[in-house]
Amino acid sequence: MRRRILATLATAAATVLLAGACSNGSASSSGPTTIHWWTWDPNQAAAYQLCASAFEKANPTITVDISQYDVSDMFTKLTADMVAGDAPDAFQDSVQFFPAFAKQGQLLPLDSYISSSNYSLSQFSVGVNAWKYTDGKQYGLPLDWAATALYYNSSLLQKAGYTAQDIDSMTWNPTDGGTFQKMIEHLTVDKNGVRGDQAGFNKNQVAVYGMTSLNADDFIGQMTWADLVPTTGWTLGNKADWPTQFNYNDPRFVQTMDWIKKLAADGYIPPFGLYTQANGQSSLSNSELLGSGKVAIAMDGSWSASTYAKLSGVSTGIAPTPTGPDGKRAVMSNSNGDNIWAGTKNPEDTWKWVSYMGSQACQTMASEKNGSFFPSIPASMNALSASEAKQGLDLSVFTKYQSQGSLYGATAYANGSQLQSELQPLLDQFFDGSAGNSVFATLQSKSASILSSTS
Repeated sequence: MRRRILATLATAAATVLLAGACSNGSASSSGPTTIHWWTWDPNQAAAYQLCASAFEKANPTITVDISQYDVSDMFTKLTADMVAGDAPDAFQDSVQFFPAFAKQGQLLPLDSYISSSNYSLSQFSVGVNAWKYTDGKQYGLPLDWAATALYYNSSLLQKAGYTAQDIDSMTWNPTDGGTFQKMIEHLTVDKNGVRGDQAGFNKNQVAVYGMTSLNADDFIGQMTWADLVPTTGWTLGNKADWPTQFNYNDPRFVQTMDWIKKLAADGYIPPFGLYTQANGQSSLSNSELLGSGKVAIAMDGSWSASTYAKLSGVSTGIAPTPTGPDGKRAVMSNSNGDNIWAGTKNPEDTWKWVSYMGSQACQTMASEKNGSFFPSIPASMNALSASEAKQGLDLSVFTKYQSQGSLYGATAYANGSQLQSELQPLLDQFFDGSAGNSVFATLQSKSASILSSTS
């Protein structure tokens, strides 16, 4: 499942009214207790049921009740139940949208529980700071993480004269695209069989694009430019977390966007809107584009690894994103995490459950049950990788991201829903050609206004 929850869901969280610490139906912690935990992911609901069973055996007076809802239904119901004072004790949340809950006082600070139980936050590779709010308090524990990789059609690469080592060692820069662009060009083939770097290539009659589109459908560039432009030294915000503006008018960002736009104009990646429906949603997923032979390389999330591995008639390889001008990789790692509702009547028992979910034992058990999500603890990720390797799925690209320090956490910021609704159309206008480079100054100014808004 895509780890970036639709930004429109933040609207529900933003409308939460501060509710009192009312009962949520759980029994008092002095006797038998039921802890309610919600998730939108059916895979994680089933996987963490294994942890719940083990937890209940170790804590016979506590029962864990896991509920899974469709993502939009969950946040609508969660919002309503918070207002009514009847929300679940704990729930899975998205880092991009938890600030609305924290701002309204709906989340329990975890600092005292972390301290009193000697719980170690250092066991996580990424994501810890993303669950700190502007008051400096820790409101969540990382539950899983996700990152981007390059999925490729092995036979198309081989036919073009490339090896796995060639794609594993690609370089990129925003001036000429480096060996990354050279490979994209050569893998692009028009309907007459002419490659993109050969004379006579017809950019208006492309049969196979070198790779999927690099313009994002979100304003942070997850799965596209967020894994490229940071290697130039650019950062999304003027501060690592809780920025007061986004650096869209930085020359390094502008140059990268121009590079992406030119790739599409030259016929090497699908032009903006080619595989997009009228509602802005993709008509074909990246995995479908790769599986149907319409693209040779797809830039996509780690949660789709098993989908690519199962493509019929296609032998798929997984490669890391290219190294940039700084000689390193910069791979955004977005994450989900566990929050505890401030109104729970059983904070101690809920902390026991949430902290157990944030343990190596539980995360290893859950992730090996279902490899669609990556555990936040590196030791558990290594165990998952070894387990999946036995099934023929090589996740070493992602474990190397962790061990080599290539990951960086997604920026924490306020007003995500408004940012998405007001910034994304401007980015779309740039990529569809209806706006020029002057749009980036507008984007930066608008981001500053929205980030500073207290509404």
